[in-house]
Amino acid sequence: MSIRTKIAALAAAATLLGIVPALAQDEMSHAAAVTAYVKKNIEPWLSDPAVISAVLTSNKAHAKLMQSDIDELDNKWKAKDQALRDSTMKNKLAEFLTKKKDASGGVITEAFVMDGYGLNVGQTDGTSDMWQADEAKWQKTYPVGPGAIFVDKVEEDGGKKIAQASVAISDKGQNIGAVTFGIDVDKLK
Repeated sequence: MSIRTKIAALAAAATLLGIVPALAQDEMSHAAAVTAYVKKNIEPWLSDPAVISAVLTSNKAHAKLMQSDIDELDNKWKAKDQALRDSTMKNKLAEFLTKKKDASGGVITEAFVMDGYGLNVGQTDGTSDMWQADEAKWQKTYPVGPGAIFVDKVEEDGGKKIAQASVAISDKGQNIGAVTFGIDVDKLK
């Protein structure tokens, strides 16, 4: 029996015994559906040259940044520095992500790629900050290793139930960055 099957069996047993509230079971169900969608529909294109090249280029460009430099970029982003925002929203990777989002039939509500320093590389929609390395979406994927997937709790956004799914991006067996997708869980049914 796989670890995933064991966890599902334990969760089901705990729910039957009244240990886990129904809401938690619903979250686990959403996480399982989102993970399945990611594995089938997203992971196959994370090795596309458009993704790998952009992340490797960003890692090289940011290799000598100190934390103070990262903080300065993050502050410029938060101050809505248009040139900085355009550098991640109007590039080839952003175009690639937008095509994937559009082709998802509304399942993917947003996508953004982060480099090995947690800085945005390309995205479909604006994020609240540029530096993601202080958040679970990056911390539970990039440092974990190839194949890492993290599904955050479902939140209401504009009348939709959205779960953010984050995935490690690897090249030649080494993590080089991560990507986060907003997934409309109601569209998975």
